[in-house]
Amino acid sequence: MNALQDHLATGATHLCHCWAVTRLDGVTLGFTDHDLALVFDGIRFAPETGLNARALASTTGLSVNNTDAIGALSSAAINEADITAGRYDGAAVRVWLVRWDDVAQRDLKFAGTLGEITRAKGSFQAELRGLTESLNQPQGRSYLTQCSAVLGDARCTMRTDDPAYQFSGQAFAIHDGITFRFAGQGMFNDRWFEGGQMQITTGAASGLRGNIKSDRLVDGIREIILWDKIRAVVGLGDTLTLTAGCDKKADTCRIKFANLVNFQGFPDIPGDDWLVAVPRSDSNLSGQSRRNP
Repeated sequence: MNALQDHLATGATHLCHCWAVTRLDGVTLGFTDHDLALVFDGIRFAPETGLNARALASTTGLSVNNTDAIGALSSAAINEADITAGRYDGAAVRVWLVRWDDVAQRDLKFAGTLGEITRAKGSFQAELRGLTESLNQPQGRSYLTQCSAVLGDARCTMRTDDPAYQFSGQAFAIHDGITFRFAGQGMFNDRWFEGGQMQITTGAASGLRGNIKSDRLVDGIREIILWDKIRAVVGLGDTLTLTAGCDKKADTCRIKFANLVNFQGFPDIPGDDWLVAVPRSDSNLSGQSRRNP
């Protein structure tokens, strides 16, 4: 950084900007506004991609730092099909100020994620959201009857890749990218995957996933309906992975996952109606648990 500052102090600089975009599927793309390709941190930053950014605005406190990335849709770099499929939703973004004739002299100016992406007339505009945005999220533990953990996270501790809770196979029928039918799925109960996820692991839509709205098993045929359609073509030969769902209830944690010891909710906490409860001869006010043992 000191060498870069000394270079800036000369008044005659050899500077450019470099952007690295890392998608949620692990793919990293590099761009630069220099006229030649640059390489550092194992990333090749391609020139002439049409990608540029407006001036970065920084603020104090917890207000959101943001800017915009603007570029042309290019099949060699960022293309409309990938944007439509949602591959760039929530992607990590880093922006450097770089001395192009000595890339070791660089300064990280921005780190954050991609926000809303809009497209029009062969170009796109993406909002860049700074790291401080996550600090505006609610912190601490909520006292709710339902579990506050996410199935499979560090607090839950469940292994969602366990064969008892996950299935991989091919659908024999697909409708509009939102309804998928599988044959011979009697080993999993009806509604087993409801509230879970479906991920595409092969084919043109590989890496995309959707949340499961409905899971019905009738005569050995399992029908999966997603909340939102997969925004890329899913073929009948593509491999799909279904992960069991959790409705966050204590009984589900105990019976379905045998994981009640790690339940992160408070099933016996009184509800709002308890504040106005009055003694009644036909009510059970014994002080015992409200749930069945």
